[in-house]
Amino acid sequence: ILSASGHFKNTMNNHIISATLHPEKYPSDCHYPFSLPIFKQTKQILFECPVTFFVGENGTGKSTFLEALALAGNIHIWRSCGGVRYQVNHYEKQLFKYISLTWANGKVPGSYFGSEIFNDFRRILDSWASTDPGQLNYFGGKSLVTQSHGQSIMSYFRSCYSRKGIYFLDEAETALSPKSQLELMDILRENGKTGHAQFIIATHSPILLAYEDAKIYSFDSSPVSVIKYQETEHYKIYKRFFLEREK
Repeated sequence: ILSASGHFKNTMNNHIISATLHPEKYPSDCHYPFSLPIFKQTKQILFECPVTFFVGENGTGKSTFLEALALAGNIHIWRSCGGVRYQVNHYEKQLFKYISLTWANGKVPGSYFGSEIFNDFRRILDSWASTDPGQLNYFGGKSLVTQSHGQSIMSYFRSCYSRKGIYFLDEAETALSPKSQLELMDILRENGKTGHAQFIIATHSPILLAYEDAKIYSFDSSPVSVIKYQETEHYKIYKRFFLEREK
């Protein structure tokens, strides 16, 4: 959204209002993720709502792009550095270097939640708490390790997202029951509509995608494009499944 002066107008009090990719500067065109057509043909994505969803089949690049956005915004991603891989792609985590973010009123803090790396974070937090128990007060007041995976995730969401910031979530629904997904929607609604929190979410959940007033970007075709909830494959597949189940 542009103002009369040609500058972005932040009507929803978002922190990040656009992301611009620079494919002309990519260091490779045959290594992932730079080899994906979607990152060559997508020039810019606008963030006009407090909640933005990325949808698409596995391997389309939505999670890769989400992580790159977080890194471009100087958001630290807590993950274990252990382990050895059979094949190493040195370009895999470099996309963030070729993304420019437009901030509304300067950078804000935030966090990145990934279903695969959350266990790393809660173990790190427990290590901190062994010498400074007060650290747990920022994440629900009790050890995340002693709770079930789903319970610890919800404790994290309730405490973390009440603070001003930009929040990236990758497949948050993985360990959540449908009831917990509805509770997460309430958390998004409560904190997103105040204007202090902005959420960018990659998901396969038709429940989360039903969030009212969210913008949904599809990664199933190139370039990335806006899609309506009822047009997503997630909605169509679940609707068809339940209708056929009732026959």
